[in-house]
Amino acid sequence: MSLLRKASWSPYVAGALVGILAVLSVVVTTVVLDKGKYLGASTTFVRASGLIEQVVAPQHVAENAYFQSKKVKVDWQMLFVIGIFAGALVSSRLGGSAKHETVPPIWRDRFGDSALKRGVGSFIGGAILLFGARMAGGCPSGHGMSGNMQLSVSSLLALVFFMVGGILTARLIYGKGGQ
Repeated sequence: MSLLRKASWSPYVAGALVGILAVLSVVVTTVVLDKGKYLGASTTFVRASGLIEQVVAPQHVAENAYFQSKKVKVDWQMLFVIGIFAGALVSSRLGGSAKHETVPPIWRDRFGDSALKRGVGSFIGGAILLFGARMAGGCPSGHGMSGNMQLSVSSLLALVFFMVGGILTARLIYGKGGQ
């Protein structure tokens, strides 16, 4: 069976490929682009909101201190995030694991089958995660992969707290049981 058609991959193969991707990102951005940037995603979402905000309030974006430090632009990290979405879609289709599911069973068992409630909960959770990622100076991919690849103490601590926060939140929302 082709590796691309498998429903799931060995975590060792996937981990090795992510490691190679991380090293390649450093090499390409350092040697080719002369920027020395690493894998990460949360800044992309802030930049995307800045791109949208430029349409309705360009003066606010121009005067915003954060947007002055993190330029509002389409860059390689935004393409990376788009690639994550596209790659996940393609791999789920090729692996036969794609399915349309508005309300997953674990959510339905705990909160009912309201798609609106699920959407609102997802939006609020995403907003909290993005806020926390910006406070931490990076997201789990930035700290977890790139920061730990550099043996950064702050990234190791951030990753520990991401994990603890995720575990506690899952226990709080879904309880001890589950699927």
